[in-house]
Amino acid sequence: MSILETINSSDDVKKLPEEALETLCGELRDFLVQSVSKTGGHLASNLGAVELSVALHRVYDTQKDRVVFDVGHQSYIHKILTGRRERFATLRQYKGLSGFPKPCEAEDDAFVAGHASNSVSVALGMAKARTLLNQDYDVVALIGDGALTGGLAYEGLTAAAASGEPLVIILNDNNMSIDPNVGGMASLLQKLRVKPGYFEFKRIYRDVFTKVQPVYRFNHQVKEWVKSKILPDNMLSAIGLDYMGPVDGHDVHQLESVLRWAREMKRPVLVHVLTKKGKGVGYAEEHPELYHGVGPFDPKTGEIRSGGPCFSEAFGKSLWEFAQKDGRIVGITAAMASGTGLDYFAQRCPRRFVDAGIAEGHATSFAAGLAKQGALPVFAVYSSFLQRGFDMLIHDVSLQGLHVVFAVDRAGIVGGDGETHHGIFDLAYLSTVPGMTIFCPASFAELRAQLEQALFEISGPVAIRYPRGGEGEYREASTEPEQILREGRDVTLLCCGVMVNEVLKAARLLEERGIRAEIVKINRVSDQPWEQALASLKKTGRLVAAEEVCAEGCLGVKLISQAAEREIPLRGARLLNLGKGIVAHGDRALLMRDAGIDAASIAAAAEALCKEGKERT
Repeated sequence: MSILETINSSDDVKKLPEEALETLCGELRDFLVQSVSKTGGHLASNLGAVELSVALHRVYDTQKDRVVFDVGHQSYIHKILTGRRERFATLRQYKGLSGFPKPCEAEDDAFVAGHASNSVSVALGMAKARTLLNQDYDVVALIGDGALTGGLAYEGLTAAAASGEPLVIILNDNNMSIDPNVGGMASLLQKLRVKPGYFEFKRIYRDVFTKVQPVYRFNHQVKEWVKSKILPDNMLSAIGLDYMGPVDGHDVHQLESVLRWAREMKRPVLVHVLTKKGKGVGYAEEHPELYHGVGPFDPKTGEIRSGGPCFSEAFGKSLWEFAQKDGRIVGITAAMASGTGLDYFAQRCPRRFVDAGIAEGHATSFAAGLAKQGALPVFAVYSSFLQRGFDMLIHDVSLQGLHVVFAVDRAGIVGGDGETHHGIFDLAYLSTVPGMTIFCPASFAELRAQLEQALFEISGPVAIRYPRGGEGEYREASTEPEQILREGRDVTLLCCGVMVNEVLKAARLLEERGIRAEIVKINRVSDQPWEQALASLKKTGRLVAAEEVCAEGCLGVKLISQAAEREIPLRGARLLNLGKGIVAHGDRALLMRDAGIDAASIAAAAEALCKEGKERT
């Protein structure tokens, strides 16, 4: 029996003799590679956090103590060590384990974590609650250096330092987020990485002198002098955090020792841990960005199964095409150049490419500044991440009517990443932004055509929302606000974006049952004239709106409202959407089936609606 097979909790990790820890780490890496090669997931970040995760469970009891992950990409080892090893084959699968921490999955998961930079703020709140309620547990925030490009991290750090609350902040520094880190903090951490002498001096100093208090007090001034010489520009210490590090993140024994020390200090402490993304697996170390979030792959060679062309790639190539013709175009990303397809643009036009780091609010305001001075900024961002820049969308872009184009990637259901990453709310919140034009392309060609229109024919803010993955049956391109794709007399099927593919299938199913459905495809959500849609409702009197968005702000409600204003009678309507928008992780097709927005469900709803009308007559 392997050591790993005996581990099901923090207590089991604590019981291991020290000489067994390195063997455990090796077994964890082997298990991780074999498992993720089948399910896909976040590989490189977890390979880099093996020793750190083991050390955490040697020092803390995650059933009681609160360990708050930032983003949660590096929580796989934590899950394996806390009784979920045997279920790991279900990782990111329908009704299986989540790829992120989820308290409903296990008590060991302190907090949901899918977006970056919030862990210190959350952990500080937990620490304050502990103090107010006179409870006894330790609190740890585990934050990556990539998350330090987000402003929220600094709000948390400064508040934690001022609070005096016992709190350990672990900075997992691998010099990467998904793409290489950018900004001033990355430069500061680079300086700290090459100055390890202070930590070793501090450890020896404490061991030798704390037993003799007069000598301890006398030598405190010596320690501070050495600190100023070795770490003259440490912002973390300057704001009031006790800084410990840098520590070798792949030395499990040193990590355990330092974490015990940090816990015993009983005040805000930051432990700077140096790790290597992809550690221990050659192909992941060499190309950590490829194995950050990866699909199934060959565990021996690392060969990744090709997923085919996708909307992100189509966007990146189209933007580059237009940038060659117009020197005002600037491509912006928030640490997601490869994820959004902007890497294609960046390689060919580096002077007009900006990586803002994990700082969507800053990126939005930065784009506003560019637009105000005559540039043509295009901010490519995941739908769920753009939520973090909502204030700036209104205050900095909309109120001045600035021409900023938002390429909203990952709109709709994204699959294995689940609740924190589905792009379900963007249509609702973007529709509230004054002056915002919203396009919903359903094919690569349509994306290109609508991007061109957004860049050169429209003023003010523009959003183009498109899904993860590739295109479906629909391959046409339209820049008209709405269009009739298929004529019918019995029921109107309303859709936008790639939902058209499910609706086309549903219409064929209905035709086999003797029902002729008319398909209305909405291409531009904002300032919609609704002329063709309303004309269709006059003809059919029945509406089935199928949408891959939350119920709030959905197109079906808007069309029904328009019909009521124009006194167009309806014999019935069905709004098929994602309800409140909380959708689990799993295969997109299965999630759509469960939500009742796949082709079979659309057809069933339309058929039932038509039968109801006949029964009443």
